[in-house]
Amino acid sequence: MSENYAFVIMIKEKWWNEFRRLNRAGKTMPAYVQSGWAPPKNAKLIFFYVVKPVGEIQGYAEFHERIVGDAKALGKEYGHESCLGSEDEYDDLTKGKQKVTFIRFTNLHEAAKPIPSNDILTLLGTRRIPRKGFYINKETADGLIKKMGL
Repeated sequence: MSENYAFVIMIKEKWWNEFRRLNRAGKTMPAYVQSGWAPPKNAKLIFFYVVKPVGEIQGYAEFHERIVGDAKALGKEYGHESCLGSEDEYDDLTKGKQKVTFIRFTNLHEAAKPIPSNDILTLLGTRRIPRKGFYINKETADGLIKKMGL
């Protein structure tokens, strides 16, 4: 069993809401953009932990790929997949950054029952959720999906 089966990514509420909107509008391959080199490198699934004040895992998707490269070049090629509203918004996010990461995914599922941070901390056996995200194994991922009511 792979310890890196799924990855829990930290995401701001406004981006999560935008991914939800795009999913309902039928967008099949959205991409989350982070500056610099960002995980995950390999995973089957991505879980979306919406950071405070929400503090919940609110859904998951199938991980497609991670692309790391020049901010301008990737913006031109994949910028339309992001949830950023314009080139200006993309430029503001990547200002001063040479490298960016596009995390592409498909089949976004919204949790019927989001998982609060206290439950995640108990699951991890820790007092803090890592800010850069973290990998989980298949058994844990399956448990999260079940707990979300999906």
